[in-house]
Amino acid sequence: MSDKTATPVVQVSNLRKVYHGRPALDGVDLTVAEGEVVVVLGPSGSGKSTLVRCIDQLEKIDGGAIYLDGELLGFAHRHGALRPLSEDDIAAQRRRMGMVFQQFNLFPHWTVLRNITEAAVAVHGMSKGAARERAETLLEKVGLPDKANAYPRQLSGGQQQRVAIARSVATRPRVLLFDEPTSALDPELVEEVLTVIKDLARSGLTMVVVTHEMEFARQVADRCVFMVDGKVVEQNTTEEFFEQPRTERLQRFLSRFNESRGRAAELVEEIR
Repeated sequence: MSDKTATPVVQVSNLRKVYHGRPALDGVDLTVAEGEVVVVLGPSGSGKSTLVRCIDQLEKIDGGAIYLDGELLGFAHRHGALRPLSEDDIAAQRRRMGMVFQQFNLFPHWTVLRNITEAAVAVHGMSKGAARERAETLLEKVGLPDKANAYPRQLSGGQQQRVAIARSVATRPRVLLFDEPTSALDPELVEEVLTVIKDLARSGLTMVVVTHEMEFARQVADRCVFMVDGKVVEQNTTEEFFEQPRTERLQRFLSRFNESRGRAAELVEEIR
């Protein structure tokens, strides 16, 4: 990780989001430094997905502020007041981030290669040759070098998600956001996607990952954030988060994870 005194890549300040009168995010503060991997954990309905969707400006916020490299997202000071940006300006800001969703969202009538290169060429102005070269390099990295000319229907769910990850990385985003990237996959396909994300983390890419995969979080995160009811209850370095939880709520959350790890270890011992 880089010097934490530098301007954070992402800074979230007192973020609030309300759905039907109920706060989905209630005063969330979060900073993500250059090259840092932050994993957001918590029970269902805690606001994890809403947080990354607000960072990517897929949801309009109801209060607070989000900054990317020190630039306010979604709003600008004009004529002495804070005013919403146009959709075009918001789209321009969003292009500096990458987002990997639960669903793969690949265009079914495009080849894998075109799914990866289209945004790089049409939106980011990359030449077709450079975009193709980068796509081929990324397909190697995600373990799909022979699938450039395949169509999404010819791929497994895990393969489609790996293509979606390559597509998000192709434009060299300042931060890569993941919203439960394995939740739509069959259990036997989860590990292949997590392996790709681990490789990206080791490459130094700045990442915010929402996941329920606890062992993965333990292995890949520099810092873990625990959310409950739209609030950040606790955050810490990964080792201290798992080994020395400070709040009773996190202790209870982790106890189920530790119990399952213990049962898995006992099963392995029995097999031996």
